[in-house]
Amino acid sequence: MGKDGAIVAMGRSESGDRAWKVRGEGRDFPVSAARPLSGPAGGGQPLVLVVDDDPSMRESLGALFRSVGLQTELFDSATALLKRKPPEVETCVVLDVRLPGVSGLEFQTQLAGPYREIPIVFVTGHGDIPMTVQAMKAGAVDFLTKPFRDQDMLDAVTAGLSRDRARRRALQEVVALHARFGRLTTREREVMTHVTAGLLNKQIAAEMGLSEITVKLHRGNVMKKMEARSVADLVRMAEALRTRPPE
Repeated sequence: MGKDGAIVAMGRSESGDRAWKVRGEGRDFPVSAARPLSGPAGGGQPLVLVVDDDPSMRESLGALFRSVGLQTELFDSATALLKRKPPEVETCVVLDVRLPGVSGLEFQTQLAGPYREIPIVFVTGHGDIPMTVQAMKAGAVDFLTKPFRDQDMLDAVTAGLSRDRARRRALQEVVALHARFGRLTTREREVMTHVTAGLLNKQIAAEMGLSEITVKLHRGNVMKKMEARSVADLVRMAEALRTRPPE
């Protein structure tokens, strides 16, 4: 692209594909052979879901994202997007504000289930300050007014993918934590509750009607099964366990 373009050639990747760099991000994406413009994404590559009722804009955005190695799926309405099964890879939605049927802003406020947490980058040809404020307060990554620079779009999507990657990593940690907690016996869970409440072994023994040696044994099992390095670590785990694991 030109001087202000979004893509910078970086030679070839180890696989022999042409490599490109998102300027300002320091991240290289291998560009493979041409991919379908739409259709279900495969593999573990980051995914961008584009929702715009303007065919030329959809095609343009799809080409931009594919040029840096991102998987892309295109939709002409928010309703069409919701028919798609929520992605299992890090994802960002690029969403036009003005859409037929459910508008972009309405879509944002009505999202439910797995789609609720997927980051959104809004685009519009008729933006205003109240609209921008509404979108950003509701958690949008960015709000770009057409025409926008390719690099601004890539920067916004990169931020969205980074946010979704962190969210998914946190969910995985919660799932793993619940799995470890599930291996505790009923008595060990009770001991863990008392330990994280700040009780000493002697106090726990009195509370549970056990010997202090038995409490120490259960406490050791809890620390080992939960993979906790310290009581402070166990307390943080107890707080995290309040988060319900995803289905």
